[in-house]
Amino acid sequence: MSNLVFPALTLLATGAFAGVLAGLLGVGGGIVLVPAFLVVFTQLGHAGPDVMQLCLATSLATIIVTSTRSVLAHHRRGAVDWAILRGWALGIGIGALAGVLTVGSLRTHTLQIIFAVLVVVIALYMALSRPHWRLAETMPEGGRRAVFAPLIGFLSVLLGIGGGSLGVPLMTLHGRPIHRAVATAAGFGVLIAVPSVAAFLLLPVEDAPPYTIGSVNLPAFLVTICMTLLTAPIGATLAHRTDPARLKRYFAIFLFLVALNMLRKALTG
Repeated sequence: MSNLVFPALTLLATGAFAGVLAGLLGVGGGIVLVPAFLVVFTQLGHAGPDVMQLCLATSLATIIVTSTRSVLAHHRRGAVDWAILRGWALGIGIGALAGVLTVGSLRTHTLQIIFAVLVVVIALYMALSRPHWRLAETMPEGGRRAVFAPLIGFLSVLLGIGGGSLGVPLMTLHGRPIHRAVATAAGFGVLIAVPSVAAFLLLPVEDAPPYTIGSVNLPAFLVTICMTLLTAPIGATLAHRTDPARLKRYFAIFLFLVALNMLRKALTG
């Protein structure tokens, strides 16, 4: 029992943090859950070649709950752009399923490197971006949307995130106010997580911990969402009361450290 105390406390703390981030910055709590799950599963003796698949799938399962709670909280404030979600749903779902197939074909070492590189890119954008940056004043349509939507779904599954880290920059660069972008990006999380988790439930993991269905570990999922359910609305409330610019830069530093640690594990593991 004593061996389970540290993993349980890690999951509770990380789940609380992830829930606040999902509501506050729209950055998909998975960006902190995946490294935490890797620590927990490794500590428990499950460090096989598919452990990152387990981390990504379990993270995405929690995002179904976190993003749903977050988008409903934002909807009550009238901040969700449902037209964007309807128009982007199919492409995002297709990209998410392609991401599952890719994750299933790669091993932990490769997935760790991919995770680290993508997180560094996200951190750089958070640290350097400016509110006035624009690519256009309207969201991509037609062929551009047909490229961007699947790409968001695909990359988000490789990161085990809800899409906010990619969706928020995309929307703000195309003229959407930051609070509306954060609220709508929470909906991206549902569009990504539901089809990908359905597929991951059918994709088994070698040397999986007890009570794992396919690639989703139920105890880690349940412990984490106990906290995200409590804290996601707090993040959504804070998002409407604070200027997130400075907070994003602090979070970017944190992401750099997370990415460097993941890269270290990949190169020395």
